[in-house]
Amino acid sequence: MMKIGIVGCGVVSQGLLKASESGLLTLPISGITSRTKVKAQKFLSTLKKSPKYYTREELIAKSDLIVEAASGDVVPELARETFESGKDLMVISIGALIDYSEIIELAKQHGCKLYAPSGAIAGLDGIKSASIGKLDKVTMITRKPLIALEGSPYLVEKGISVLDFTEEKEIFYGTAREACKGFPANVNVSAAVSFAGIGPDKTQIRIIAVPDLERNCHDIEVEGEFGRLAIHIENIPTENPRTGRLTVMSIIRTLQDIIDPLQIGT
Repeated sequence: MMKIGIVGCGVVSQGLLKASESGLLTLPISGITSRTKVKAQKFLSTLKKSPKYYTREELIAKSDLIVEAASGDVVPELARETFESGKDLMVISIGALIDYSEIIELAKQHGCKLYAPSGAIAGLDGIKSASIGKLDKVTMITRKPLIALEGSPYLVEKGISVLDFTEEKEIFYGTAREACKGFPANVNVSAAVSFAGIGPDKTQIRIIAVPDLERNCHDIEVEGEFGRLAIHIENIPTENPRTGRLTVMSIIRTLQDIIDPLQIGT
């Protein structure tokens, strides 16, 4: 059976390891690596059946599929090392594929698969189907709690702190490419939507900071020759306010689909 190796030891990685221990994730985990070795080993010690900790080179050698659950800045080099070893890669930091589009071509050159789970979003199957025809527009409005947005590169660059906001306020309007660059930990969902539809330079994104909001909310509208599609999602955050619970669930489901004989959806 295909063995997966996990890069990173944050909320997503820990969720996958817990799912493996409970039997929810049945693909065997060959091991894990992380930039914070001590933190990773501390978490691994809490598991009943802990996978081994490896260097990245060792992990790739011992795995069939590498799951990136670290951050976008590790994706380019990780992709190169993974594909050159003839292994497949699942990218959770999907926004990195916008900045480093050559990763997709690299996967083709080496005959490897590149997986990009839907994460905290829904309706990608409908958008992908609609993109076979003519799409007129794809727009997305993201509403998030203040703590989830504070410290984003876009806000830091403009000297904006959202923590003192007392009413909801739009803090960004632009393309998916610009959104992923300015809010890399918040709107990977916009990258997924853009790849499914009309691309990162035509997909329009609005980000709204909302005081006292307890969920990460996304509204997507798609119009084209197929008709009109409207999607509304309200995600309950994990311990990391930037990451919704649906994100981890999506990754588990995508991994299970690799071995599931019944493939549902586009």
